[in-house]
Amino acid sequence: MTGLSHPKYRPDIDGLRAVAVLSVLGFHAFPSLFQAGFIGVDIFFVISGYLISSIIFEKLDHGSFSFAQFYGRRIKRIFPALTAVLLSCLVFGWFGLLADEFKQLGKHMLAGAGFVSNFVLWQESGYFNNAAETKPLLHLWSLAIEEQFYIFWPLLVWLTWKRKALFLTLCFGLLIVSFAFNVHQVRIDPTATFYSPGSRAWELLVGVLLAYSRVRPLTWQATARQLNIASTLGLLLIAMGLYKIDKNRPYPGSWALLPELGAFCLIFAGPAAWFNRLVLSNRLLVWVGLISFPLYLWHWPLLSMARIVESETPAPEFRVAAMALSVLLAWMTYRFLEKPIRWGENSRFKITTLCVLMTILGGVGYLSFQQKGFPDRAAAKVATINSWENDTFAGTCNSLTHGPNQDDWCNTGNAPTQPPTHILIGDSIGNAYAPMLQAYAQQDHAQPFIFRQYGRGACPALLGIGPAHCQELTDAAATFIKRTPSVHTVILASNWPLYYNGSNWDIKSTINGAQFKAAFEKTIAHYQGLGKRVLVFLAPPVGANPRACVVRPLRLTKENNCNLARAEAGNNDGDYRSYFTSYLKNNNVATFDPFSYLCDNQQCKTTDGIHILYLDHEHFSLFGGQFLAQQAHPDLHKLFNPAGR
Repeated sequence: MTGLSHPKYRPDIDGLRAVAVLSVLGFHAFPSLFQAGFIGVDIFFVISGYLISSIIFEKLDHGSFSFAQFYGRRIKRIFPALTAVLLSCLVFGWFGLLADEFKQLGKHMLAGAGFVSNFVLWQESGYFNNAAETKPLLHLWSLAIEEQFYIFWPLLVWLTWKRKALFLTLCFGLLIVSFAFNVHQVRIDPTATFYSPGSRAWELLVGVLLAYSRVRPLTWQATARQLNIASTLGLLLIAMGLYKIDKNRPYPGSWALLPELGAFCLIFAGPAAWFNRLVLSNRLLVWVGLISFPLYLWHWPLLSMARIVESETPAPEFRVAAMALSVLLAWMTYRFLEKPIRWGENSRFKITTLCVLMTILGGVGYLSFQQKGFPDRAAAKVATINSWENDTFAGTCNSLTHGPNQDDWCNTGNAPTQPPTHILIGDSIGNAYAPMLQAYAQQDHAQPFIFRQYGRGACPALLGIGPAHCQELTDAAATFIKRTPSVHTVILASNWPLYYNGSNWDIKSTINGAQFKAAFEKTIAHYQGLGKRVLVFLAPPVGANPRACVVRPLRLTKENNCNLARAEAGNNDGDYRSYFTSYLKNNNVATFDPFSYLCDNQQCKTTDGIHILYLDHEHFSLFGGQFLAQQAHPDLHKLFNPAGR
């Protein structure tokens, strides 16, 4: 999203930059109003490919191209604003973020300083999920893709420039392969396609071909009328993209052709075309375009930090204020940081200093990640004061299976050396019930209560369904239960609404309601056939926002706003209970329902005094499990000790 100084300055391109950055700002601040604003990034890619390649081509034509000079200019263009933003995020994070948040920030600072943010985010989540809002440096993915492109592109141009046929074959070949890869992969793995430089390179290459047509003009020359038509077509294509595209469509894919070709047409049309001359060259748009790079860098951290400390989407007036502040900071960065560094003397000293500062910031990010967000900071201790524990899954181990890089949990309860009597099997929801059983197990019981836990995140723990790593753990638990006579009770606890509704609960595996029911009934019948008693723990109230319960020092609104409405919890719970109630009753399977102890007709408890009951929107914290064990103790005692046992 950056450009270098161009000997033939075109104000209309700065105006196009303004359109791009304002689209992105609109999408991030008011996504419901600017649903397709993220296509501004695609426009930036075309502009970048055009401007930077134009400079490379001209210098190669004049025999004055230097790799050292090229990368030195890139450093002076990018590092000043990026350094200021990273340093500001670090300072704000130190005083305003909890330990896990600051740890994540450190990881992303290191990735941003190393221009590999896209790869880090690729491994974490999708761009449009809720977690994206709590990543202040999320937007650096596009800058990373640009810089990865410019690591290799100058060398490829230098090697092929004097051989026109080879150069054009290289350009068109890479563009076609990258575009085809993008279209093919976007429906298979949209997150990878969004962040992959391989599926984005074609967007920069569109600008490259524009630059080539300018440096090596075609024999055919467009008339003024044709250029006006191109300008109009570019406007219509971008407008159509803003109207038709939204985050629910696979992107980039073929939809990215709208902003790409729109930007291509507008740049091709030139500064004299009507829309370029009358609109894009407007002084206000040109000014916004001049500060577009620092504006892009500043706006998202301001919105994201506000979202984090408020623990919800900030009010519209706060978002407007954040956008206004980002404009001010962008202008100050451009006027007092970028311009003095990019131009003037002592170039080598400036480049060296910038590289040292960026290395230090990357190192501090790494240290913050390694130190787990410095939990002894005053801001981090706020969560401890509220008894909000981050380690929900107490007694963790990785010895249950041999699957690589999988999250396993086991808990041997109150008597790890004795044979277990109860086995808890499930996904992360089941894992979050372990603290409740741990607390219950530590109480005095007439009959032995010794439980062991088998769990793996995003695995329903039902026989015969799920990807291989899920079935591996489910089979391991089933084998253990079959071979252990002391086990008389099997407890099934998972995110039942998710699986029952057939949601896309794993990127490589989906199930529908019929498949879930068949596996659920098969699992219960299997354990009952072994002579085991089966219990089912229903899903907890979902939708809590525990971070909103923590009143932070930098929070704008000081009141507690973390209550979970009963209607919202019921809506998130879905309608799986009707099937469960009928089937489980007919098959002599008892249930435990946390709603009974956490919810009334109006709301569900998220806190008990200053103590927070949830780790996130659906998993109990350690204190939450202990609270539930205390509140439900009489009923748990009846559940685990039925008449006659």
